Amino acid sequence: MQALIVGSVERVAMSPSETDETLESFGANVGEQSSVLAGFREWFVVEGDRVAVAVLLSGVILALLVVLRWLGIISFTNPNSVTRVASGMIAGTFSLVTLVVSVNQLILSQEFSAAGRARDRLEGVIDFRRKVATTAMVPASPATPTRILELLVESIRHDAADLADAVENSDDEVREPITRYTNAVQKRTGRVDEVLEEGEFGSFTAISAAINYDEAWHLHVGTHLRGEYGDELSPTASERLDELIDSLKLFGVAREQLKTTYLQRELTRFSQLTIYWGVPSILSAILIGLLYGDFAGPSVSVAVLPFITTGLIIVGLSPLSLLVSYILRTATVTRRTASVGPMVPQKDPDEGPFHVEYGEDS
Repeated sequence: MQALIVGSVERVAMSPSETDETLESFGANVGEQSSVLAGFREWFVVEGDRVAVAVLLSGVILALLVVLRWLGIISFTNPNSVTRVASGMIAGTFSLVTLVVSVNQLILSQEFSAAGRARDRLEGVIDFRRKVATTAMVPASPATPTRILELLVESIRHDAADLADAVENSDDEVREPITRYTNAVQKRTGRVDEVLEEGEFGSFTAISAAINYDEAWHLHVGTHLRGEYGDELSPTASERLDELIDSLKLFGVAREQLKTTYLQRELTRFSQLTIYWGVPSILSAILIGLLYGDFAGPSVSVAVLPFITTGLIIVGLSPLSLLVSYILRTATVTRRTASVGPMVPQKDPDEGPFHVEYGEDS
């Protein structure tokens, strides 16, 4: 497979599926069904509603406490132990609220800017939208970020089709790898377009589709093919390949903009929910202390005391569940988009069809 792409003299026969897989992408397969376990993990980490994930985590904690009490490992009869737990919950909740306030201040600091900086940001956005409109051949780029991504995906797919048509009469050594590459690009962008049409910016569908489309790998392949076969391509084919590469670059910029805007909204929403959930959490911890505060023992029946205490503990730990659910998504999104452009840090240096040596082009 390496000889098929890199070398123009020595060629190794590989199966079409294996070659297509290498040319297609190094990322996840957008829109393809995976195993139930992998699907649940993806939902739990990034795709699921964060409040639902937090509620699920609270339910798991509740089930764990019930099982541990049923096995006799824990109990709620010692007032000193329970009140110490309540004190720790109060301190932890205040620390969490302080952390959230700091994150919120960090987000707000990015929104405050002088007139000159605000003008530069505005000019940058306008220039980018102008390039999108020119690439997609529309009067003006849409206002919604999801629709901008859809236009760029359509532009990439059309550029790939035009490139395939342009190399149709070329030699087999040039036409075969480029056709496989363009077929893979059209296939992947078709899946992304289907996912984008079903989502909206308020949901995670759009950002998930943008992340899972590995345009960095397609950009890397296109750049390598241009350097490898640039002298053998016709002027039309060379121009079409450049247009495809430019569209892939614009998609990468649009994805970064969408990711930044989405994470700002996500962290702001997390700050609001933490305040909403933090007040009941502190009140529940205070109630636990008051339940065991009487010198004569707990102020409620011993038969119902474990259930009441367990419920209050779950409410007290709810901000922690919320924190875990949001950090899982934001950290995963940031990790999957850590690099910009044709850089794939998670890929092994020895993998892939493009093995090059110093001075090979000379």
